[in-house]
Amino acid sequence: MPPCRKDSGNHAILSRLSIPFSKVLFFRFVRLIRFVPVLIVILGLTISWSSFSAVCAAAGPASKPPTGTPSAGATPAKSAQSQLAAAEERTAPVGHDQGPSALPYVPAPPASPTEVKAIDSPSDHGESITVTWVMSHDDVPATGKVTGYAIMRCETPDGAFEQVSTAPAQSEEYLDTSVSEQVKYYYRVGAICGALVSLSSVAGPIVARQQWFDARVMNLLVIAIILVSAILWFVFQAGRGKKLFIRRISGIEAVEEAVGRATEMGKPILFIPGIQDMDNVQTVAGLTILASVGKLAAQYETKLEVPVSRSLVMSTARETLKQAYLSVGRPDLYSDDMAYYVTDEQFGYVAAVDGIMVREKPATCFYMGAFFAESLILAETGSSVGAIQIAGTAMPTQLPFFVAACDYTLIGEELFAASAYLSQDKRMIGSLKGQDVGKGIAMFFILFGSIVATVGSVSGNSSVAAFTDWLRNLFRLNF
Repeated sequence: MPPCRKDSGNHAILSRLSIPFSKVLFFRFVRLIRFVPVLIVILGLTISWSSFSAVCAAAGPASKPPTGTPSAGATPAKSAQSQLAAAEERTAPVGHDQGPSALPYVPAPPASPTEVKAIDSPSDHGESITVTWVMSHDDVPATGKVTGYAIMRCETPDGAFEQVSTAPAQSEEYLDTSVSEQVKYYYRVGAICGALVSLSSVAGPIVARQQWFDARVMNLLVIAIILVSAILWFVFQAGRGKKLFIRRISGIEAVEEAVGRATEMGKPILFIPGIQDMDNVQTVAGLTILASVGKLAAQYETKLEVPVSRSLVMSTARETLKQAYLSVGRPDLYSDDMAYYVTDEQFGYVAAVDGIMVREKPATCFYMGAFFAESLILAETGSSVGAIQIAGTAMPTQLPFFVAACDYTLIGEELFAASAYLSQDKRMIGSLKGQDVGKGIAMFFILFGSIVATVGSVSGNSSVAAFTDWLRNLFRLNF
């Protein structure tokens, strides 16, 4: 029998044989039967995979739905996806992707802060406790998992801790000012994530106590030491006989001229030590000047009148004049009628003094002390009678009236320097020079600080800005 050949369709063709068509079909069926087991295995795997997908979808959000093309179970798959979306809406936070392809969000509690410490706040009066900690590892601004820290406090380590305040995220310190002195406190710090709070271990006990030294005002101590040292140094130098320079003040130098003018004209001197009581430092300064004026009046034998509006000021003025007249050897010229009480009423006192001016027409009027609305009335009346007038006050609102109506005016602290200038007392002059040193230092730092602040603002240099802040804090009153 001749051999068989293959055509382009890869089918065997029997050449020159007369084989029945039924046998050909039988042979082909036998060849196909060999692939039946493979088809059965593939069909079984497909059914098993579809069953497994349906079970995973029904198990909830913890299982991930399989990929692939579902067969006849399309409706159950859609139902599982809707259940997954509902679970994500219940668990996902605000702003979380809630699309059908997103994974379910299950929040976990943040890591708790560590190394919590509570110390008594330094340099205070026992009214605060400082709590420090190392922030949670989950406190990262990019994630925003930690929104803050809860400050918990209790008076016993195993008691119920109560939240006293909240510190912002990225912070590691809190100042508790709601404590009582000499009471033991325990603290815990919790990292906040929504409704979840991870608490740290207990820190304490700690007691708030008052410190005997307040380091916040150390700058004032240094300034006081410098000022007192300068005063003591100049007092010592003046005591050794060294002549200290004092700036000339025209109003003070005119005192002797004014007293001499009254003596030449044969008219009295009118001295008004303000309208305040002895608790006002300007009244004290005015009475100190009265002592120098009294000495000159005693030497020149000139009449001196001191009407006052406070009884205590009257007693002090009398003692001052008595000592002044005694110091120049003319106690016989002194009389208690020189200083007399008028009234406490402000404008009643002004009316009485104006009447004295109009009747007696004094040649010289002194206004040394604290004045208010009556300043212009007194100065205008004195000017109308032709008196030479010397005023001195530290009241800023009354200085313009005295400057306009008087011949000489001691402005502000010139009133306080006048007593040292007139008396030439070594201790007072040394004290005045020491105060001038303090003022000079203050003026230098004001000018220097202004220049540094300007340079820092223009250049934007951080080092210059830091130095400016340090310089500002150096003279800040931290009470």
